Amino acid sequence: MARTVASHTTGGLEKPDNVAPRLYGRAPDRILSAMHPGAAHRQSYDPSGASTAAVVEVLMVHELDADAPHVLIPRAEVEIVVRFGPAARRGIDAHVLGAREHVRRKVPRGTQRSLSARLRLGASEAVLGVPASAVAGRVVALEDVWGDAAARRLLERLAATPDGLAAAKVLDAAIAERVATDACRPCSRLALEAAEKLRNNLFVPANVNAVADELGVSERHLRRVFRGAFGVGPKAFAKLARFQRALRAAREDERAAWATIAADAGYYDQAHLIAEFHAIAGAPPRVLLGELRVAASIG
Repeated sequence: MARTVASHTTGGLEKPDNVAPRLYGRAPDRILSAMHPGAAHRQSYDPSGASTAAVVEVLMVHELDADAPHVLIPRAEVEIVVRFGPAARRGIDAHVLGAREHVRRKVPRGTQRSLSARLRLGASEAVLGVPASAVAGRVVALEDVWGDAAARRLLERLAATPDGLAAAKVLDAAIAERVATDACRPCSRLALEAAEKLRNNLFVPANVNAVADELGVSERHLRRVFRGAFGVGPKAFAKLARFQRALRAAREDERAAWATIAADAGYYDQAHLIAEFHAIAGAPPRVLLGELRVAASIG
């Protein structure tokens, strides 16, 4: 059974697939409801002039029915995830998800709500106090990076909220407070420029040396700085960017030819695309698309 879900974006409204927008509540809050077969919705909350817009890419609330599959798409961006329900310690907990390079699947126990704030590339240290490389490939309890007192204060505020939108506002406010009060070293401009080029330019394959040459540094130096900033190397980052472009294109038009998708996403050919889907998702493209059609929540 499908229910309504919510997602909050800072700097633009994220529109889930095949859903007409609906406006809820009062301005300046904007909500977008979405339904996925198999029990999910997401809404978007975009507070006007949000103080977290520079560090939070999107904030989402997922309502998960019991035994509904959850597919988490890999990303280089770090996320803060809060869980409400029987799967969480004492009914609510919070963790940091570092950069991950492979699809993860799970089936939550019982009905569960989760709240996730996806940080912008390079924002980890400003929000968490640690670089993205410190949490890459790991799931870390929020108290281990924020400290017991700050994490406990957030969880107490979240536990008192009546719904997902209210919880999103609480988490957004807590992140804004961290950014306003914590001094930290800014993310490497070199790493951010390289990420922008690898994400938007179709180097086939990820030609890290070409990007390094364009930026006037050695490939070795770029790899070191990039991994230190984001927790993944530039080649792995470009591989994830290709994967996400292809997956987005396939979900937007399921009649599109895979050879066309492969070329547009930056793969050598369709065989290259299929091989990388196997490596990242453990399944061929059509199988993964089938999973996503019935998934309760998509990262």
